[in-house]
Amino acid sequence: MCELYSKQDTLALREKHVGPSCKVFFAADPIKIVRAQRQYMFDEKGQRYLDCINNVAHVGHCHPEVVKAAFKQMELLNTNSRFLHDNMVEYAKRLSATLPEKLSVCYFTNSGSEANDLALRLAREFQGHEDVITLDHAYHGHLSSLIEISPYKFQKGKDVKKEFVHVAPTPDTYRGKYRDDHPDPASAYAEEVKKIIEAAHHSGRKIAAFIAESMQSCGGQIIPPAGYFQKVAEYVHNAGGVFIADEVQVGFGRVGKYFWSFQMHGEDFVPDIVTMGKPMGNGHPIACVVTTREIAEAFNNSGMEYFNTYGGNPVSCAVGLAVLDVIQNEDLQGNATRVGNYLIELLNRQKAKHILIGDIRGIGLFIGIDLVKDQEKRTPATAEAQHIIYKMKERRVLLSADGPHRNVLKVKPPLCFTEEDAKFMVDQLDGILTVLEEATGTESESSIFANTPCRTKMPEKEHGDPLSNNTTDHTENPSRKRNGMCPSKHAPLSKKLSRHDR
Repeated sequence: MCELYSKQDTLALREKHVGPSCKVFFAADPIKIVRAQRQYMFDEKGQRYLDCINNVAHVGHCHPEVVKAAFKQMELLNTNSRFLHDNMVEYAKRLSATLPEKLSVCYFTNSGSEANDLALRLAREFQGHEDVITLDHAYHGHLSSLIEISPYKFQKGKDVKKEFVHVAPTPDTYRGKYRDDHPDPASAYAEEVKKIIEAAHHSGRKIAAFIAESMQSCGGQIIPPAGYFQKVAEYVHNAGGVFIADEVQVGFGRVGKYFWSFQMHGEDFVPDIVTMGKPMGNGHPIACVVTTREIAEAFNNSGMEYFNTYGGNPVSCAVGLAVLDVIQNEDLQGNATRVGNYLIELLNRQKAKHILIGDIRGIGLFIGIDLVKDQEKRTPATAEAQHIIYKMKERRVLLSADGPHRNVLKVKPPLCFTEEDAKFMVDQLDGILTVLEEATGTESESSIFANTPCRTKMPEKEHGDPLSNNTTDHTENPSRKRNGMCPSKHAPLSKKLSRHDR
């Protein structure tokens, strides 16, 4: 395989020329990926990894039909979006056909962050209101306007929340304010939004929008209880605001049965604005905002032209059309349903077997494994989660951990994931959990390790072999890092793994 630099030189050049806040997966021993195909990624040594992280490579890494569509159009024309081109209107027509009838007007952008930023502009222009209601632990993008409404990024210990931002509790029925034993958690969580609206009005403020992922990803793979979105939409509409559904991570058939995740909440729920990105280009930078004619006309009447040089350019739209074709032709929605159901079944068997697994939740190929130290107290097993994702990496399975406590293993692979892949992933997880629980015991306060150095030695064995005896465990500061990134300092924990598993 062709490399410009050795892995060590690549790391050194990255440290020299790339911003230090740009983190990598598995910072203690990052992987250098040089190629990928379908649900597999390969490092510079040719070692194959099962990719359970990449919801970006939606139909599979380097899908030949997507590559061919991009090459064919790039060879012919790519240009400013102000020129007429059939690809843009064809793509807009095809996208609109997947959505409820009233969602028919498209604005193309280059990223999900751009899409969410534009959605806020649309919402604020619609009635002239400013305030935004967001969910706790939400993440909607890296632009300044989105950091302001992403509690996931708020700096702990600093008052960075703007006056126009209101944070509602995450509708988490496992460890949230209203849990699965509540008679009506949907209404209870929606009532919290209603209280926020009333308090804002009392202060003379007006609500422009409520924004939420249809299923919260960075917040810990949270699926809102049935009826929650309908009630919230009613309260927001009564206040003159609009409902923005962020489908950047969870759209395009990831839930299997439905093309859009918001559709699983019922036909009586239709957002006013839908944002999409990541998977729509299978790795190519393309994103979109879809809204109603009424909102689009209000935006147009503001007098400010919306212009995005490459948003909806011919190549991007050719790629997007190819992705839609592959989803349909390869029945990837059906695959997401079949494989997702099988994977959840396997994981529920592990839940019955392993005390560290507190909750399995998800639909299709969007699944969270909530790890706990104590089943009854639901104490987050943060350090254990970090240990597990590094051990899984050693077994050539790529997972990440997220959620407010970084204790939720996230499974969101390409939609071509197979039942064989699911079984392999679960078998590796089973082996790691077995060793971990033997080492720590089953006491509720047991932990993995304390003040261990942040480094990893990769085993020489194949990924199906048992755990190596010479690997070092890893932890991370849940308030600062994500997805396997390792901090410079470690919080002390109560117990260490026995020496044979370090």
